[in-house]
Amino acid sequence: MIMSKLPILGAVLAAGFSAAAAAAAAPAHGEQVIQVPGFADFLAVDGDSVWATNDARVERWSRQGRIALVPMSKPCGAMAILGDDLWVADCKEQALVRIDRHKAQKTATIPTGIANPKGELNVVAGAGSIWVASDQKGIVSRVDPASNKVTATIPVSMGTHYLTFGFGSVWAVSSEAGTIQRIDPASDTVVKTTALGKEPAFLAAGEGAVWVQEQGDGSIARVDPASGEVTGRVKVGEVLKYGDIDTGAGMVWLRTTEDQTFVAIDPETLTVKARVGKAEGSGALRFTSEGLWTSAHDVQTLTWWPDPARLAK
Repeated sequence: MIMSKLPILGAVLAAGFSAAAAAAAAPAHGEQVIQVPGFADFLAVDGDSVWATNDARVERWSRQGRIALVPMSKPCGAMAILGDDLWVADCKEQALVRIDRHKAQKTATIPTGIANPKGELNVVAGAGSIWVASDQKGIVSRVDPASNKVTATIPVSMGTHYLTFGFGSVWAVSSEAGTIQRIDPASDTVVKTTALGKEPAFLAAGEGAVWVQEQGDGSIARVDPASGEVTGRVKVGEVLKYGDIDTGAGMVWLRTTEDQTFVAIDPETLTVKARVGKAEGSGALRFTSEGLWTSAHDVQTLTWWPDPARLAK
C-alpha cells in the first residue's frame, strides 16, 4: 500500500502553483477556468472543492488551486465519497481504493475486479455500502466499508459498467445488453430489468427519476423509479458519446462532447433549457448548490460555473 505524504493544505504553493497561475476568469457565463496538467477527468464534489482522476493520481482542487495529490496506478471511472473517505476504482490494479480525504492517504486496496478496464464506469455509495461493477461477465460487487470486504456479488447483464444509487436502489446499466437494472439492497438481487435505446451509459438519480444517457441515440431517457419503466426521452444531439450526467436545482445536467460544454434539461417538459459553453471534448460534470464543476481533459482544464439556476434560465 502506497501512502501519499503530501499534506493537504499548502501543497499547491509547495509545488510551485499559485492561485493567480491556477485560475483565470472567463466572462461569458462568469465561469472560472483552472489549468490542470495531465488528464483530469472524473469528478467527486468534496465541500467547496472537487476530486479529479488524473494520470497515475487523484487530485483535490479548489477554486484557488490544487490542495492534495494521492498517487495511484491507474484511477478510472466516477468516484464516490462516503463519510471521511473517497472511493476510487483502479483499472490497473483491478481493485477499489479507499482514500482518507482529509489526510489524502490511501488506507485500503480491495481486490474487487473492475468490469471495464478501459475506465468508463461508476463507483457509487448507498445503503451503507460501496458498489462497483467488478466483472465484464456481469457482476456488481457490494463492499462493506466497516470491514473493507466484498459482502455480496450480484449477477447482472453482461457488460454492466454504469451505476447510480437513488430512490433506495442501485441502478445498473449495460451498454452491451441495452438495459437498466434495479438492484434491491435488501436482497442483493436484480428485481427489474428495462430495455433502453442504443448504447446506454452514464446515469443519475434525482429530480423525480433516473436519467440515462443513450449515447448512440443522442438522447436522455427518463426512468420512473417506482415502475422501472421509461416514461419519456429528450433528444440532445446526434450522439452523446462519453460525457457525464447529474441532477440538481430542478434540472438534469448533461456534460456533452459535441456542440457545447453542457446542457440543462427540464425534467418535466423534457426540453433542453440551455446549452452552455463551447465544445471542448469529453469530460465530467458534477452539480453543487453553488455551481457546477466540469472537466475537459483534452484542453487540460477544470471549470467552475457559478449559480446553476441562472444558467438554466
